[in-house]
Amino acid sequence: MTINKNELKEFLDAKVKLYNNPKFIESDPIQIPHKFNKKEDIEISGFLTATIAWGNRKSIISNANKLMTLLDDAPFDFIMNHTERNLDKLKPFVHRTFNGDDCAQFIKSLQHIYKNHNGLEALFTKYAKTHSLQNSISKFKQTFFEIDHLARTQKHISDPLKKSAAKRINMFLRWMVRQDNTGVDFGIWTKLSPSQLSCPLDVHSGNVARKLELLTRKQNDGKALLELDTALRKLDAKDPVKYDFALFGLGVFEGF
Repeated sequence: MTINKNELKEFLDAKVKLYNNPKFIESDPIQIPHKFNKKEDIEISGFLTATIAWGNRKSIISNANKLMTLLDDAPFDFIMNHTERNLDKLKPFVHRTFNGDDCAQFIKSLQHIYKNHNGLEALFTKYAKTHSLQNSISKFKQTFFEIDHLARTQKHISDPLKKSAAKRINMFLRWMVRQDNTGVDFGIWTKLSPSQLSCPLDVHSGNVARKLELLTRKQNDGKALLELDTALRKLDAKDPVKYDFALFGLGVFEGF
């Protein structure tokens, strides 16, 4: 079966309209950063939420809310001004394999990035390539762990240059960079362009993409991500990851 490209674009554009609207927020982890107004609070809460965004969505949202409470619902202030004693209260936190020790390490590494690298946006922008942020993600991981750190915590940030699809961090970048005019994605990182983003590739988006012949590779890895990105850029070079809403919605809400 070969799908007509124009028909496919029309079909997916309609699904983007259906799912890329404020109702999407109600059942999605993106609701956590939507609780904040300050740029740094939005990006830090978004990054921490995306970090634990695997598994059951209700449990992701519930645990991300717990984490924000532990950070006094002021993530940027907590990161910049925490003491060792403050970090002790993070000890009981757990989401799947991400535990309190990982959490404390993330707080220290984020402080390092804001104090020594001008924050998250500046760091991702510094290493961005014209058509991709995958190099930025790899350099970000390197910088994140350039301070003393627990070896076990490294697994919680993926490296696309080591063949990972880096789903969660690509999702976080979509939230920060993409300007969707519907109030879902934030678009608060103005130094980067939506054209540089990669689709957050997971089981749902991968399966739907294969059914629609946007993807042939069977594994959801870095090579599959490149293949999917290339296909989506042919549909919309300026905003390719808007189709994440269509692929995810078709998979999760429609069982496509």
